[in-house]
Amino acid sequence: MLKNAFWGGIAAGMLVGIGGTVFLSCENRVAGAVLFSVALICICIMGFYLYTGKIGMFIEAPTKKLAAALPIGLLGNAIGAALMGLAASVIKPALIEKAVASCSTKLEGGLLVGFLAAIFCGVLMYAAVKTYALKGTLVGIIFCIPTFILCGFEHSVADVYYFTVAAMGGVNIASSIIFILVAVAGNTIGGWLLPLLTRLGKGKEKHEGQ
Repeated sequence: MLKNAFWGGIAAGMLVGIGGTVFLSCENRVAGAVLFSVALICICIMGFYLYTGKIGMFIEAPTKKLAAALPIGLLGNAIGAALMGLAASVIKPALIEKAVASCSTKLEGGLLVGFLAAIFCGVLMYAAVKTYALKGTLVGIIFCIPTFILCGFEHSVADVYYFTVAAMGGVNIASSIIFILVAVAGNTIGGWLLPLLTRLGKGKEKHEGQ
C-alpha cells in the first residue's frame, strides 16, 4: 500500500498539474474548469492515489495502513504537482504571469479564507470520488470539479502546482508553503464532513430501531 501511495501519488499529482495547466491555458474559465476534470477522471479510472480523494476513507474505515499511506500519498502528490509546475513554466512560460496573479490573490485573501475555501473543496472532492466508487459513473466528477474551481475553493495539490509556477515569477515561497499547508488542513476536514454526517445518521437510525 505504501509503494502504491507514493508512486501512485506522484502520478496523481502530475495529472492534477496537467489539469491546472489546461485551466490556466484557457481564456474561458468555464471551459478550463470542465477540462480540469480530466485529472480526476484519469486518477479514478487508473487507480492512482490522490490525498483529497482518499482522506474521507479514513472516517469510513480507519486503519493503521491507511493512516500511514495518507501522508506518503500526499508527499507523492506534492512531488508530482511540483514537477508538473516546473515543466509547465518551461513549456508554457506565458502561464507564469497568470499563476502569479492567481496566487497573489489567494495570499491576499488570507489564511482563514483559504482554509474555509479548502473545506468546501474537500466536501466536493469526497462527493466526486464516492459517487464514482458507488455507482461507477463520472457524473459526480464532471460536475463537482468545475464547481469547486468556479467557486474559488482551494485544492491543496492543485495549489502546489499553481504556487510552483508562480514561484518562477517571484511569489514568496514561504508564504506559499504556509498557504498550501492550511489548504491541506481544510481539505482534510472537508473530506471528513460527509462521511461523518453519514455515520452519525446511521448511528441514530440504529439507536431508534433498538
